[in-house]
Amino acid sequence: MQAENHLLKKRVNLFDGICIVAGAMIGSGIFIVSADIARSVGSPGWLLMVWLITGIITVIGAISYGELASMMPHVGGQYVYLKEAYHPLVGFLFGWTTFLVIQCGSIAAVAVAFAKFSGVLFPWISESNILLHIGPLKFTSTILVAITMIAFLTWLNTRGIVTGKTVQNIFSSTKVIALLGFVLIGFVATKGINSFALNKEVFWHASRIGENNQIIPLAEVINPKRNVPLSLVFGTLIVCLIYVFTNFVYIKILPLSGSPAGTDALSRGIQFAADDRVATSAMSVVFGNYAALIMAIFIMISTFGCNHGLILAGPRVYYAMARDGLFFRKVAEINKKGVPGFAIAVQGVWSILLCLSGTYSNLLDYVIFAVLLFFTLTILAIFILRVKKPDIPRPYKALGYPVIPAIYILTTAFIMVILLIYKPNYTFPGLIIVLVGIPVFYIWRGYSKNHVSELPVDTEEEAGFID
Repeated sequence: MQAENHLLKKRVNLFDGICIVAGAMIGSGIFIVSADIARSVGSPGWLLMVWLITGIITVIGAISYGELASMMPHVGGQYVYLKEAYHPLVGFLFGWTTFLVIQCGSIAAVAVAFAKFSGVLFPWISESNILLHIGPLKFTSTILVAITMIAFLTWLNTRGIVTGKTVQNIFSSTKVIALLGFVLIGFVATKGINSFALNKEVFWHASRIGENNQIIPLAEVINPKRNVPLSLVFGTLIVCLIYVFTNFVYIKILPLSGSPAGTDALSRGIQFAADDRVATSAMSVVFGNYAALIMAIFIMISTFGCNHGLILAGPRVYYAMARDGLFFRKVAEINKKGVPGFAIAVQGVWSILLCLSGTYSNLLDYVIFAVLLFFTLTILAIFILRVKKPDIPRPYKALGYPVIPAIYILTTAFIMVILLIYKPNYTFPGLIIVLVGIPVFYIWRGYSKNHVSELPVDTEEEAGFID
């Protein structure tokens, strides 16, 4: 096979990058998570503060991460940074966990969320509508829709990065515009609602205080040393600002406290919104019976765009691993459309299997600690690589280095300690999933020594990794 068939094409500009970042971040969480946070923190002020602090930490991570992206705009992103800063084993463990659970589990979970909200419009789509029942396996119409969504988006992404980025741009723009419309409605169409006045009286009276991926195809970005860091920063900042304003609208329309036995949205409040669908409850105060339909359509658009971004990004990590002889060799092939088609297909198959198994939700709970660990190690890599490889050009340097990156590391380390102490049932299974990858790494590396020479070897410049 000719080397040029293995080259990724540069087709992603700054706007595309921002859309990919924002699109993959905005899923269904913003519409439901606030209910759980409200029950944990117990006051409107702390509800906003949780989102604000989370947003600040996320932006800090993005502006720090940008240094790594600008100095090594290589396909594989975080996998490459961890490999270069520490050891190929660390990079493999990230890729192993990403494929096995993080990326594919997220794809499965978002697809099921899409299907569940589709059921609001089409009652046939329901978890109670069992199409096939074999032993413990219940194949419902919800699972059918989720699998269909994954299969369609997987096929769509094999058609080339131009097709992929165009779809992502449309859905990301739609989501952002719709959320901004929701915020606008919250400010101008709720003058007769006194929920905000009630919330102001107990704004900081908390009953208790609670707790709360590389997604750009780097090698396909035009001028990656500039556009990748800017995409990360602007995409993350836009989403975080929208999230904070959205939660402000929630407390403007709905009282924080309520009763689970309440008969309407106002009496149930944010804490006990029906099925935790805070956005639907807020919209029902403004639009009445049409709220559920409006929000269902909105969330379907949001989850569709989110999953498209996840499906687009993940295969680039597996492609980089395969190039290093740490995944199936065929995963390192680029199809006629200039994308890692087989890697995309493998990801789709595993995501569908996780859908069928019904274990994706538990698996995602288990790897929260692992996700934090890998991101902490990634930001720490900025410090390590400044010592190990000081001569590599850094077109963008982490803002406020070393203080701001250190704040991120200390914050995430603190959260990990809390998780280890208070959530051992979730953290230790996640660590086991990661650690199982250690023998797999050595087995795979030993096997690949006899086969890696069969892979075409391209320089980074030939592969379009360097501008």
